[in-house]
Amino acid sequence: MSSERAASAEPARRAGPRPPVKATLSPRERYAPLAISVVSTALVFGLLWRVITSSENWPLIQRQFFDVDAMRASLPQVFSGFLVNMMVWVIALVVIAVLGIVVAIFRSLTGPWAAPLRVFAVIYIDLLRGTPSILLVLLFGLGVPALQIPGMTTSRLFWGSVALVLGYTAYTSEVYRSGIEAVPDGQRAAAKALGLTQWQTLRFSILPQAVRNVIPALLNLAVALQKDVALLSVIGAREAVREAQIFTARTFNFSSYIVATVLFLLATIPMARFTDWVTKRDQERRLQRTL
Repeated sequence: MSSERAASAEPARRAGPRPPVKATLSPRERYAPLAISVVSTALVFGLLWRVITSSENWPLIQRQFFDVDAMRASLPQVFSGFLVNMMVWVIALVVIAVLGIVVAIFRSLTGPWAAPLRVFAVIYIDLLRGTPSILLVLLFGLGVPALQIPGMTTSRLFWGSVALVLGYTAYTSEVYRSGIEAVPDGQRAAAKALGLTQWQTLRFSILPQAVRNVIPALLNLAVALQKDVALLSVIGAREAVREAQIFTARTFNFSSYIVATVLFLLATIPMARFTDWVTKRDQERRLQRTL
């Protein structure tokens, strides 16, 4: 009898544990939280709208900032500048991704022969990360063209973009370095036992894991850079904010700034939601590893 029970239990053990039974929710339990969220959000925004529109100066603000005719008139001009923003952003992202990982590798190298590279990386990160982005844009965008160096471009847009690239490279390299240091030391020991050099260990073992670990943080930096490209307006680059300023100076109406704001939101919000999705996927992946 005991042998028959053991034989009948053997297929069950092979089949593995049964999947968890999904809890069934009643319609009230399912839709009540959603209804409460919608109603509370509508009440909050409705109250804010009531407070704003009840101000005595609201009609003036509406004419100066929310003039539909002015928005329509400024849209082509602001949109042409916004395309410049997007061009600078895409090119800068590629350059920053490459330079950031190079600086991170310099700082992660060990051994006396790599000391100059480590010192360079530390100084570069401390200087560039400690300087506000707007100061970098002013220094490079106005200072370098003023030098009038033969054979070197004097484009303010170019040098302002270089300033953003250098500043964000410092932040990005530290993100990469955190990913490199998060890789267990056993990976390096295993690579050394296989006879791999330090560079081969970084290239084939450490860096792939490090980059995968810091993708959510890198995407957050990409969203921040997307907005900071607007800093180029302070040196006269004809991007979206600068075009809005020109329209405002000509018409004494600020609605063009609302157009620029909407364009930036249309670009940054999808990127932010994609970053949230990637972050959630990364958290789920890490949780599965711990189970």
